[in-house]
Amino acid sequence: MPVKRKQTKKPSTESGRVKSGPAKAKVLRRGNEALAEAAINAGCSFYTAYPITPQNEIPEYMSLRMPRAGGVFIQAESELAAINMVYGAAATGARAMTTSSSPGISLMQEALSYMAGAELPAVIANVQRGGPGLGNISGSQADYFQAVKGGGHGDYKLLVYAPASVQEIRDLTMRAFDKADQYRTPAMIMADGILGQMMEPIRMTPYRKKPLPPKSWALTGCAGRKPNVIKSLYMGEGELERRNNMMQEKYRRIMGKEVLSEHFMTGGASLVIVAFGIAARIACSAVEALRSKGRRVGLLRPITLWPFPEAELSSLAKKTKKFLVFELNSGQMVEDVRLSINGQAEVFFYGRPGGAIVSPEEVAARVEKVL
Repeated sequence: MPVKRKQTKKPSTESGRVKSGPAKAKVLRRGNEALAEAAINAGCSFYTAYPITPQNEIPEYMSLRMPRAGGVFIQAESELAAINMVYGAAATGARAMTTSSSPGISLMQEALSYMAGAELPAVIANVQRGGPGLGNISGSQADYFQAVKGGGHGDYKLLVYAPASVQEIRDLTMRAFDKADQYRTPAMIMADGILGQMMEPIRMTPYRKKPLPPKSWALTGCAGRKPNVIKSLYMGEGELERRNNMMQEKYRRIMGKEVLSEHFMTGGASLVIVAFGIAARIACSAVEALRSKGRRVGLLRPITLWPFPEAELSSLAKKTKKFLVFELNSGQMVEDVRLSINGQAEVFFYGRPGGAIVSPEEVAARVEKVL
């Protein structure tokens, strides 16, 4: 795996890790367990989930740790029950989270739309598996559309983070709780079966809570104040349109402030690979191999899938005239790359659906073919 990466966007990263504290001794952690412990460190006080592979280590871990940490763990009877319990806990102002894998996340879409409409902050983690349908339990990236295009009904967005390492799973999970509270919106961690199951040495970066707005909207009892009402039903003339316009303004603020990405050797590149998550790890190794042969190839890795790094891609396209989008699916993020580049450069695609494992050599060979 690559050991050095050039970083051009804040917050800065080292080897693909979003910095959230001083360096400490490393410990060996599985991705799923790193996510669970990060949630507890970030103050998650309510967690519920229904078992599904390949994320089962998260509820197993939380069932032991949450009671000891003073929180609540509930094994729900279904994914529908889990996400609706998160809705209720978030409405009280608690930091709440649920986790699942692809078909389980599908069952949560209606409630996610409700939570977005009610402006309830919570964290949802998707440790993706192959699909469609039940598919298999291998790692996949086929849930991109579901996450960034709004799998539920209505005009809404989720903050979507795509970690590429176990360290980043930890750091982005803690960040997701803060940003969900800051913007009153659900946030999603888009991992996959490979990242969830792999073990890596990580630094147990401390959680440092940022100054956040008070949750004066929460349902905490109405003694001493006017009653709060949390809802997503607006029946008055023009009321829902005003509500939607307010939410779109919030999304514009997020797009202006919360884009995260990583550049690796993009300066002077004749071709830039665009990849996220575990696919970016594979692509980065391919870039290093190609550079050793004199090929001018770089990598742009979106860390936030929404908001998407549109401006960075558009800027790169003024100098780089070939882009290869590499995803572990049949082609989803490639559409956003094409929209961002808007005809300024050629965009090619290489993908492997169904949980296939791809080697850096395969990616390098496809780059050679495009070049």
